[in-house]
Amino acid sequence: MSRAFVFPGQGSQSVGMGRALAEAYPAARAVFEEVDEALGEKLSALIWEGEAEALTLTENAQPALMATSLAAMRALEAEGVAVTDAAFVAGHSLGEYSALAAVGALSLTDTARLLRIRGRAMQEAVPVGEGAMAALLGLDFAAASAVAEAAARETGAVCQAANDNDPGQVVVSGHRGAVERVIELAKEAGARRAVLLPVSAPFHCALMQPAAEAMRAALGEVEMRAPAVPVVANVVARAVSEPDEIRALLVAQVTGSVRWRESVAWMAAQGVNEIWEIGAGKALSGMIRRIERSIACRQVGAPEDVAAAVAAAKDMERDADV
Repeated sequence: MSRAFVFPGQGSQSVGMGRALAEAYPAARAVFEEVDEALGEKLSALIWEGEAEALTLTENAQPALMATSLAAMRALEAEGVAVTDAAFVAGHSLGEYSALAAVGALSLTDTARLLRIRGRAMQEAVPVGEGAMAALLGLDFAAASAVAEAAARETGAVCQAANDNDPGQVVVSGHRGAVERVIELAKEAGARRAVLLPVSAPFHCALMQPAAEAMRAALGEVEMRAPAVPVVANVVARAVSEPDEIRALLVAQVTGSVRWRESVAWMAAQGVNEIWEIGAGKALSGMIRRIERSIACRQVGAPEDVAAAVAAAKDMERDADV
């Protein structure tokens, strides 16, 4: 059994996430304490007891989701499941930072600060209301890209395929007028559904270039180490391990497409047949099942999930020894 660990992106957040882990595992609580210290504020209080609207703000959601993922990973490690038990790690958008922290390429403190910068820069890159994102269901990436390009030509505005999530779900991003036009064109092209998403900025498109420059500067000031496990990077959909390449790809990721479907397919082609989603929610597991049915998925975001995952891993080890 070849395993990969994956880490969720924005939209998976919920008030209270990670609290049970912090109460059950000192190592998990230490993650939230270090993130609080790195940011100079009690982000943990917002995560566990705050208002959903405040937690959903990009500058809060990104470090909050990373902290929850790392807390789950530390809980697994406390029970004997190491990140090096995985053949690969990957993360969806901001989840790539969680993956890099999990495998030691970035320190937890640096990751928290980078995600706070990233969240603010992405929010500030486009005035509120000028950008939008929409989910197109029932079109593959080629068809979604074609309607996005058509909308961009018609409106003279930016519109790009931003997230290639699974074979029937692609997210487009750009100027609001162009994205609204994509919804019309997608339905004409046979999309089962096309809807605007409740997001505060048009992520992963050319409008994010100011945020990309902010991240280029921020990433240039932190130490990037070789990861303990290869990281499947969003924008190239293959494993990378060289620190300078990782740094460059994180900059490219801000304006580039999240190639999640291809990333999962690439891991499957390398023999991965089990993927654990580490952190909040189950969004990635649903996508993975639609991409590659042969991959077994497991979600690890609460103490009972940790216990079940550890038991399953031990059973597998025993079977392998027989």
